[in-house]
Amino acid sequence: MAYYIYILSNKKNGTLYIGVTGNLSKRISEHKESLIPGFTQKYGVSKLMYFEEYTDIRDAITREKQLKKWNRAWKIRLIEKMNPDWCDLFYGL
Repeated sequence: MAYYIYILSNKKNGTLYIGVTGNLSKRISEHKESLIPGFTQKYGVSKLMYFEEYTDIRDAITREKQLKKWNRAWKIRLIEKMNPDWCDLFYGL
C-alpha cells in the first residue's frame, strides 16, 4: 500500500496545509468538496501543490511532522521545485 504526504494551498503563495493519507485521490476530493471540517474548509485550501509517496506509514508521518516544523520559505521552495507554476496536481493523478 502507498501512503502520501501532501501540501495544499488556496492559490500561489497562499495559505498552506500539510497532511498525510493512504488514498491521495480520495482525500484531495474530500478537501475539494469541503467535506473535512476545520482549517482547510475554513480557508478554502483545496489545491494539491505537492506530494510525496511512501510505502511505510511511519515514514510518511515522520515526514509530515518534519515539514510542519519547517518555515514557510522552505515549504514554498519545496513546492516550487516540483511545481514551479503552482498548478493543481490533483488533475494529473
